Amino acid sequence: MVDREQLKDFLSIALKGIAKRRMRSWLTMVGIFIGIAAVVALVSLGQGLEGAINEEFEKLGADKIFISPAGSLYGFGGSDSLTEDDIDVVKRTRGVDLVTGYVMSTAQIQWEDENWWHIVIGLHGEKEDFEMIDELYDIEEGRWFNEGEKHKAVVGYDYATHPAFDDNLRIGDKFTINGQEFEVVGSLAKMGNSVDDRTVAIPMDTARKILDIPTRLDNIMVKVKEGAEPEEVSLQIEEAMRKDRNLDEGEEDFTVQTFMDLLDSVLVILDIVTTVLVAIAAISLIIGAIGIMNTMYTAVMERTKEIGIMKAIGARNSDVLLLFLIESGLLGVAGGIIGILIGIGFASLAAYLAQTVGGFVYLEAHFPWWLILGALAFSFVVGMAAGAIPSHQASRKNPVDSLRYE
Repeated sequence: MVDREQLKDFLSIALKGIAKRRMRSWLTMVGIFIGIAAVVALVSLGQGLEGAINEEFEKLGADKIFISPAGSLYGFGGSDSLTEDDIDVVKRTRGVDLVTGYVMSTAQIQWEDENWWHIVIGLHGEKEDFEMIDELYDIEEGRWFNEGEKHKAVVGYDYATHPAFDDNLRIGDKFTINGQEFEVVGSLAKMGNSVDDRTVAIPMDTARKILDIPTRLDNIMVKVKEGAEPEEVSLQIEEAMRKDRNLDEGEEDFTVQTFMDLLDSVLVILDIVTTVLVAIAAISLIIGAIGIMNTMYTAVMERTKEIGIMKAIGARNSDVLLLFLIESGLLGVAGGIIGILIGIGFASLAAYLAQTVGGFVYLEAHFPWWLILGALAFSFVVGMAAGAIPSHQASRKNPVDSLRYE
């Protein structure tokens, strides 16, 4: 059993051994701190993004249901299975408060010398439609277009502020969408990502003509009545739409999702992406472990006579094994500490650049305690595991042969 004094002595000897081979120790730690830095940076950004998404969904409220064509991704792609008739079916469903639908497509947007392709959304202009739209999009300046207005538009935040546009669009300015002239009557508050912040909203009837979308809807948004359960209402909507289309269960050409369903889908995708990236980053940890193993093999050879002296004065095999395990573990920990600091710095810089340059406010760096402690513990374990075989080899050396080693 090793007492505290022996452990302090072993720690002191291990630190002296690392300091004596300073350059080799630094080179050995490179693989460890690159891998740890990558893991810490990626996981912290993933955690920050997940937290921001959760917060944004909480702001939007859990009382919303989205209906989209089967096979579409958040309204893009899929079949042309939704129409205005579906809005009438959904409105008659018990528990439904408000319903609106929209169409969207990429279109050519031009003004002054600017020429861009961005998403254009067609919205119904009735008052009850904007009651729900207002919960998702805030108007920063101006207003929404009114019912009956055909060539008015509300532009995303970037059009009025972003330096990418040499000439910004303001209230009252004119611009064209696919060659059709519109007047800006409102601009949206910052959403936090370039897709939403460069979206243009126009009246539904006009959108159908200039975007060549005669009948379909790309998405239907539902607000449930206060006190109603969104999950139950979504099931009733599915049943009502199946009955209206004469479809059996499992044959749906549409998808009904609550906000929580959408959140779960987003987080699953995010977790998969983070896991893949972390797995790739872990390759450098394997390289780092091989480096530690190589360094420890060299250290055992260089210190063969020292091992012989230790054994000659009473050191046991377990003492020699522990000494070299501590040394390899310290190499791992040192690499882990450097890697954590680099990872924190890189993640913070990436989040800052994404928010200030890219305008993506959802990308935040979050450093939970378990990530820091886990990375530190993992680097120590990797170091000790890499040094296990060389340490075992050192502990089995014959003292007489070790003393004669040159």
